[in-house]
Amino acid sequence: MKRLILMLFVLLLATGMVMAQNSVSAYTTLEEPLAQALFDQFTRETGITVNWVRGSGGEILTRLEAESANPQASIWVGAVGLDHITAKSRNLTTPYVSREAANTPAQFRDPENFWIGLYVGPLVFSTNLDRARALNLTPPRSWADLLRPEYRGHIRMANPNTSGTAYNVITTIRYIHEQNEDRAFDYLRRLDANIDQYTRSGAAPGQSLAIGEIPIAIGYAHDHVRLKANGANIEINAPSEGTGYELASMSLIRGGREPVQARQLYDWVLSSPSAQRLFTEEWYLVLVRNGAPIHPLALSLDQIRTVNQNFAWDGDSANRNRLLNRWTSEIESRR
Repeated sequence: MKRLILMLFVLLLATGMVMAQNSVSAYTTLEEPLAQALFDQFTRETGITVNWVRGSGGEILTRLEAESANPQASIWVGAVGLDHITAKSRNLTTPYVSREAANTPAQFRDPENFWIGLYVGPLVFSTNLDRARALNLTPPRSWADLLRPEYRGHIRMANPNTSGTAYNVITTIRYIHEQNEDRAFDYLRRLDANIDQYTRSGAAPGQSLAIGEIPIAIGYAHDHVRLKANGANIEINAPSEGTGYELASMSLIRGGREPVQARQLYDWVLSSPSAQRLFTEEWYLVLVRNGAPIHPLALSLDQIRTVNQNFAWDGDSANRNRLLNRWTSEIESRR
């Protein structure tokens, strides 16, 4: 009997080890339907289950810091590249040289291999034409337009303390004002008068826009292009003065418990044809991988005017903390 119990114990232990070897824990900022489809496809192709949690970039950074002594995930897929740069500066991620990295141009990956870019997406503002017509509003086409008094309470964007998208808005306005932070925050205070609410997620304003809850939303182009392709009556405009853009990226988490499986997922996201098709054909993302296809409806950087972003400066933890603290004290706390 004792021998039987011992054999059962060993069998259960071995089964548990096999199950652990066939799963990986991930954090993601991809939209939930995209994350679900992506990770399900990975499981189908590899047999490795992905236990994933979705959050905004700011939320995941907070999680990683809180869990740094005992990481609960091994890989971070998606999120504005500035968030990944910040994570690197806070010693929350670890370098990895993927065999697929050479297919991504050098300007879209970390020189020390802490993160790698997946796709780019410019900031835009979009207008629900039905709501705009009812309110007698014309669609904004510039950052300056967003300050017009008739837009008061009619614009929605995310909160930069929780959303990498919204933090990218702050850094973009700083570049528009020639890196003069006082002028940038004067603009942001004036813009605040026209904001009805700040959402936790960068994609949420667009979702509200699509159903006519708000007439104007600030967000990334691919999110809004998908809404329009799915039937939303919206007009998408890239600001005429120039706009910032995200470089959605991927990192391995320092101290993650499943480093082998995490590297497998990392390599697969970069190289799988099915992942590439999902990104481009169903979600209108502009991939940075060499030779990646682009959907005809997608808005690529060469179609618009962009600001000259310094990703390293924007993602530096000290710069980020200063800008966010100033936004919180000068704007959020006074609403």
